[in-house]
Amino acid sequence: MSHKQLIYWWQKSFCPIMLRIATRVVVTICLTAGVLGILGSNAPVSHAQGVFPTSTALNTQLLSTTSQIQNQHTALKSTPPDVTVYRSPDCSCCGGWINHLKAQGFGIKDFPTPDIEAVKQKYNVPDNLASCHTAIVNGYVIEGHVPAQDIKRLLQEKPNSLGLSVPQMPVGTPGMEMGNQKDPFTVFSFDNKSRVAVFNKYS
Repeated sequence: MSHKQLIYWWQKSFCPIMLRIATRVVVTICLTAGVLGILGSNAPVSHAQGVFPTSTALNTQLLSTTSQIQNQHTALKSTPPDVTVYRSPDCSCCGGWINHLKAQGFGIKDFPTPDIEAVKQKYNVPDNLASCHTAIVNGYVIEGHVPAQDIKRLLQEKPNSLGLSVPQMPVGTPGMEMGNQKDPFTVFSFDNKSRVAVFNKYS
């Protein structure tokens, strides 16, 4: 084979093969750089970069959106619902309990009524669990001076019960504060069949 024939064979056969291999290597490197977002910040911005955001930009946007959704969900969960309170117009301790709930973030709908017994009968409050006022929150009955933290726990756990009660009016319960004096008391849960269970105890 002459020198000219050798050159012709190389150009005809070997050169296209090397060109295809080199092209694939370059394309692979470019695609990898685009996917991994490793193009340097000083690299010139091409038209493609302007149209298609880098993975870094997409990740940043996704994290921002996820954070906003989580914050909104947390805000909704942390905001206590409104409490509808039925009480005697002459009861001052009921007002103290209402102020306690307001301080814990609850909204209050206050309905003074001279016939509080009718309210208790309507919401099936057992006679042995009765107290001075009756409240409704998210469908649950709250009877008497139940601490706000127990109401929040009730709303979080959502038990299959009718509601909570602190019977009578123990000294030291929210709205019944008398200095340092504090009686031990129990928060009871009850259902529509008047079955009673201990929900929390305070000593």
